Amino acid sequence: MSILRVDGLSLAFGGLQALRDVSLDVAPGSITAVIGPNGAGKTSLFNAVSGFYRPQAGRVVLEGQDISRVTPPRRAALGLGRTFQNIALFRGMTVMDNVKLGAHVRTRTGPLAAMWYLGPARREEVRIRAEVEQEVFDFLEIDHIRRSPVAGLPYGLQKRVELARALAMRPKVLMLDEPVAGMNREEKEDMARFILDARDQWGLTVLMVEHDMGMVMDICDQVHVLNFGEKIAGGTPAEVQAHPEVIAAYLGSDDMATLRERLRGERGAA
Repeated sequence: MSILRVDGLSLAFGGLQALRDVSLDVAPGSITAVIGPNGAGKTSLFNAVSGFYRPQAGRVVLEGQDISRVTPPRRAALGLGRTFQNIALFRGMTVMDNVKLGAHVRTRTGPLAAMWYLGPARREEVRIRAEVEQEVFDFLEIDHIRRSPVAGLPYGLQKRVELARALAMRPKVLMLDEPVAGMNREEKEDMARFILDARDQWGLTVLMVEHDMGMVMDICDQVHVLNFGEKIAGGTPAEVQAHPEVIAAYLGSDDMATLRERLRGERGAA
């Protein structure tokens, strides 16, 4: 069984074929990675799944429901939460305000009440603020920066705030686009711990794009590999690591020993 299914997605931009008949299943409670060389179509796949791109063919199915024609906000309300490769926070706002925006998909107050900040809107905001402080901030250990403007935070903390905003949505499937890109070793270890704890404690399913092969091999249950917009392999980390097409895609050869040595080196560096 799968909580998220991608079935035969094809996406083209004019004459550029970004995705070609890509299919994959994400099991409930799993941590699944999509990997591949630069330009393989990983972020295009994420954007198609989350609704930012409209593929020419294929389906996206969440918990048995075809959401291929559903808008991005509606997909978020149905349980798809995501972060972005390039940090997409509101830099002039505080950490608290950024994270509360993630909970917007769960609000029930109408536009009029929200505009005039009437009783229901005020009570709902108090409730959301309490939930964010007690659950998300404590979980990610960022309570000490809740009133800080995002623009003044180090890069690693900004990535953690973006994760906090996604968690505030209470997603069923958490999509992470390069969650440890640009981080140092300690920050990567912290992020890997948060991802594992989110899966175990919150019951989330995680789908991520990541270039750090050490992290992928350490924490993922399943790995899918794209190259030039096509899926060339899928399976456990060990199976994918030994797949000839994956080795050729990364190295341009079938030198398995070289790839294994590279993966071990990246894992040690992480």
